[in-house]
Amino acid sequence: MARLAGFILASAAVLLTACASEEEVYVERPVEELYNEAMDALEGERYEAATRLFDEVERQHPYSAWATKAQLMAAFGYYQRNEYDEAIVALDRFIQLHPSNRDTPYAFYLKALCYYEQISDVERDQNMTESALKTLEELIARYPDSKYARDAKVKVDLTFDHLAGKTMQIGRYYLRRGHYLAAVNRFKSVVNDYQTTMHVPEALHRLVEAYLALGLEEEARKSAAVLGHNFPGSEWYIDSYELVELKRVRQPDSPWYAIWASSGETADIRAPEVNDDPWYKFW
Repeated sequence: MARLAGFILASAAVLLTACASEEEVYVERPVEELYNEAMDALEGERYEAATRLFDEVERQHPYSAWATKAQLMAAFGYYQRNEYDEAIVALDRFIQLHPSNRDTPYAFYLKALCYYEQISDVERDQNMTESALKTLEELIARYPDSKYARDAKVKVDLTFDHLAGKTMQIGRYYLRRGHYLAAVNRFKSVVNDYQTTMHVPEALHRLVEAYLALGLEEEARKSAAVLGHNFPGSEWYIDSYELVELKRVRQPDSPWYAIWASSGETADIRAPEVNDDPWYKFW
């Protein structure tokens, strides 16, 4: 019993000490003092202390103008520590509570960066890429004249290019394994949905390969014609020309681009020249 009583007294002492410590940490302080200390920690790159102090500003002074700013600065502290999930939660809360605040465009931008900086290579899942794109587009739509919209537009192009690269990677996988219809669907998606990306010339060439493998020569010709019209100097056009024009047995007096003759237009599909040598000397 004596030992038990001693243990209880010791435990109680520990609890009292902890409670005293808690009271010391959460003692109420002037809002200006708390906020300035948090800013000093942020500028000193002590981000953990900064986020704790910004949270304390809001906890102790929830209805002050400082609390609104502290919410955003706490999110920035999480972002600086690469704690993206915590930053996104804090930013979503700020956006919901203060939709008309002058700093809300920045909150959208910082949220987009949290997703954007987690974009993985094309070999992996692209959920972060899609989330980044959605947030960037929302920022541009809501605040087209904000100072963050211009950089957001650049990042949208880069994000689109990344998604197109992922689609191309899947299409190549199907093509290598002889799943030509699946490959066609992927490459057509790149051509139709990601028209401004650098992957379109290769996608058109891969369509030529897939269509020829399926025996759909007319579809292959169409894809080659589009490639030649839009990217006449591309190396992918050279490869497509070789596939369609040189390696395919054609009927006499029946040029492969005759499919367009009925519409009154003739596709301009010519082999690119390198100086005065035949184009195949390129290799």
